[in-house]
Amino acid sequence: MPRRYYLETLGCPKNDVDSAKLEGSLLTAGLEATDDPSQADLVVVNTCAFIETARQESIDTILALDELRSDGTRLVVTGCMAERYGDELAAALPEVDEIAGFSDAVAAVTGRTRGSSIPVTSAPIPELDLLNLPRPASKVPWAYVKIAEGCDRACGFCAIPSFRGPQRSRDVAAILDEVDQLAVHEIVLVAQDLASYGKDRPGELGAGAIVPLVRDVARRVPWVRLLYLYPSDLDDALIDVICETDVPYFDLSLQHVSKPLLRRMRRPGDAARFLSKIETIRERRADAALRSNFIVGYPGETEADHDALLEFVEQAQLDWCGFFAYSREEGTYAAALDGTVERTLMDERLAELRACQDEITASRSDALVGTRVRVLVDEPGVGRSGREAPEIDGIIHVDPALAPFEFHDVDIVDALGPDLVASGGVPS
Repeated sequence: MPRRYYLETLGCPKNDVDSAKLEGSLLTAGLEATDDPSQADLVVVNTCAFIETARQESIDTILALDELRSDGTRLVVTGCMAERYGDELAAALPEVDEIAGFSDAVAAVTGRTRGSSIPVTSAPIPELDLLNLPRPASKVPWAYVKIAEGCDRACGFCAIPSFRGPQRSRDVAAILDEVDQLAVHEIVLVAQDLASYGKDRPGELGAGAIVPLVRDVARRVPWVRLLYLYPSDLDDALIDVICETDVPYFDLSLQHVSKPLLRRMRRPGDAARFLSKIETIRERRADAALRSNFIVGYPGETEADHDALLEFVEQAQLDWCGFFAYSREEGTYAAALDGTVERTLMDERLAELRACQDEITASRSDALVGTRVRVLVDEPGVGRSGREAPEIDGIIHVDPALAPFEFHDVDIVDALGPDLVASGGVPS
């Protein structure tokens, strides 16, 4: 009987891509997947280290899987937490058989000696990239595709560049080959800094390379979606190419709107500039869907800063919003800042913002009742239109008889908070 593996992925869509690459290596090595960790010969946990809650979830998952695995099963921990805290994890978790950073992940999970990796660029880079490894077929009609690794920004709250390295953009041909091989209906492009794709390769790609890339992907799949766009890099050309697609979806990385606080975050922009950008988008496509995330309780955040964010949320009327409590990360600029915000005050601010956004999201969903939309059915009874990103936003409840992996035109008959309810269904 072939050896079996169980793979648990935590964190963001970029981690999902890394796991898909690891899974491709495991399948190539002759292992078979199992959904039962107690039946696996190898248990792999791809961890997240972005904030404290993510790290705690990673540790809890590792310990839970250790309890479930059988005698003789290898437990391997990889991903961001392994890369950032490898020695500490090894000391704190003797239950784990191997802690493997990015450069050692494939060798650790397959048992092979480490060979030379395929470089993402011709420039000298840390030997940690999984980007150009093969991956298995998608089990759903969409797939994340990572177009670059690392980040060149120095946001005050973020430790990602310290363990993911500088930005390294992939070759266009490699990205398009992966898109073709996946053979799905929707491609979701992701990176730590998506709109900066190509800037690290000025002689080959250069600034603005994301625009022709989106066009190339859109020629190959019906839907192309972009996640994590810094507003400073969202120029007219990029707005236009997104609006030209069937998915006018804008995921804006704003983080806050108070100008003084944004400067303490080492980020540009302010409420007025962000609102102007949103207005520009909606002038081009009135049906554009917009999402953003905001940090609450960053050091030095005043009541005036919070009120400015609350006012912005009410004015912007974004379709989707996430609000997250600030997490102090060792080695970041913010870790040494004064002006700590008490957790109880953070929670109060979070509750107020979430209540405000819940009403906005529900209102924008209610406005769709009575319209006809095109949906991609992910699984029986579950579909999404262009305004709902997979795994992140709401869903559309559709007739379970509608064929998965296909597009259908449906009528929206009800709204349930962030979700919609549809009836009928005509193949499209």
